[in-house]
Amino acid sequence: MTANQVALYRSMKLIREFEEQCLEMAISGEIIGGIHPYIGQEAVAAGVCAHLTTRDYITSTHRGHGHVLAKGAEPRRLLAELLGTVEGFNKGRGGSMHAADIELGILGANGIVGAGGAIGTGAAWVAKTSGSSDIVVSFFGDGAMSQGVLLEAFNLASLWSLPVLFVCENNRYATSLKLESGLAGNAARRAEGFGMTAHTVDGMDAEAVSSKAEELIERCRLGAGPAFLECLTYRFFGHHSILEKLGIEFRDIDEVAEWRQRDPILALRNKLRTETVTEIDSAVKEEVARAVDFARGAETPNPRDALLYLYSGLGAAKTGVTQ
Repeated sequence: MTANQVALYRSMKLIREFEEQCLEMAISGEIIGGIHPYIGQEAVAAGVCAHLTTRDYITSTHRGHGHVLAKGAEPRRLLAELLGTVEGFNKGRGGSMHAADIELGILGANGIVGAGGAIGTGAAWVAKTSGSSDIVVSFFGDGAMSQGVLLEAFNLASLWSLPVLFVCENNRYATSLKLESGLAGNAARRAEGFGMTAHTVDGMDAEAVSSKAEELIERCRLGAGPAFLECLTYRFFGHHSILEKLGIEFRDIDEVAEWRQRDPILALRNKLRTETVTEIDSAVKEEVARAVDFARGAETPNPRDALLYLYSGLGAAKTGVTQ
């Protein structure tokens, strides 16, 4: 048992416990609008973010809670954001698909498929031109690999040799569209076509993800240009919580069951001491329970403040909305 294994297990367990709680609250209607559950894909967020500093940046997706937590965000403030309260990162205005914490380098989840790649490339350009050693990780799914904006980001990142690691979480489905029906060719080979070094790893193996991510992140940090990491993973639940509520499943039930046998958390748990697992599981459960209490007790926004935080600078001066 190593310190890295313990850290990865704790990170994944926190994401799993948090997401299971959120899924329950979304199905009941407590989280308005629902969520896109990250359950099953925890090894990717935990393995990659383990090697980032607070100064490094990430861009996320519509399925972004795992990335946000793995980057170091407080579960209580994330849940407060999901419940639309003023104690959330964005005072309840971002919600599930737009949660951001700039101080932690979290440039936001994103409701637009593939859009985070362009934001991440821009952040990487700032990092390079400012002379810092900061790097950017841009997460996206296999469905984003056919979005023009992401491919344009690949091109610029390579042309300008930017410090950005593109992480493709290939869970084989874009909502209900199977990978083979939506992506021509191979994701990693497509990235190589833009001049990037590209690798594919087992996204259900946290240690494999962590090892390759560490290598590629260090490469970016040393100025070797962008890199691409494809993680072969699988979401254990439907695309969105509403599908769970309605009992709708587009995928083959035997396929889902087969992938569930490869649970990344259970795989790593078997490598840890029983007392360590018990301690982590208990601590995580308590942390999420406290987060629920905090979020449920947080203040809701005043409707009179609806126009605040819409503009900054010149926009605020023109509208008279100054906050």
